[in-house]
Amino acid sequence: MSQDRENGIREIIAAHQAMVVEFETSGPAILVQMAEMIAQAFEANHTLYLCGNGGSAADAQHVAGEFVGRFQTERRALPAVALSTDTSILTCVANDYDYESVFARQAEALIKPGDILWGFSTSGTSANVLKAVEVARQRKAQILAFTGRKDSPLENLADLCLCADAPRTARSQEIHQLAYHIICDLVERSFTE
Repeated sequence: MSQDRENGIREIIAAHQAMVVEFETSGPAILVQMAEMIAQAFEANHTLYLCGNGGSAADAQHVAGEFVGRFQTERRALPAVALSTDTSILTCVANDYDYESVFARQAEALIKPGDILWGFSTSGTSANVLKAVEVARQRKAQILAFTGRKDSPLENLADLCLCADAPRTARSQEIHQLAYHIICDLVERSFTE
């Protein structure tokens, strides 16, 4: 039994390593573009909004915290807001409208031209994220996306998309975390150099 479990762990590690190798080839160029878009928006006093569900909501909150607080270096606070954090708004909108509107309604209230909406959806089909992207696009925002499936609706709506394509959500999320930490580092460097 323990040998089977150890072999299962080795398979997970091997799958992760294969994803990292793929990411090392395809990821750097898109990450530079994403970091430049975010840094330029911050320089112009625009705001980064982030949204996702479940683990992706946690990722959105994590990124917002890195920008408002700091990643590694002291610098000014950078305006980032995770749309999954206000339980009163989430429950109000879900109750009075529907769950698909929980991020879109906030996008309508908050997003201004030049802002960025960063949607996280490993499936690339999360209805509430897609609806928020549509509203943000109407409000002249730029759209970033992190997905886990190629050619998803979210990827097709985004200006820039990092797709960590994997059959297991956890593998996609592991690459997403590495990628957004790199983006945080690149953006922070542009405010501390």
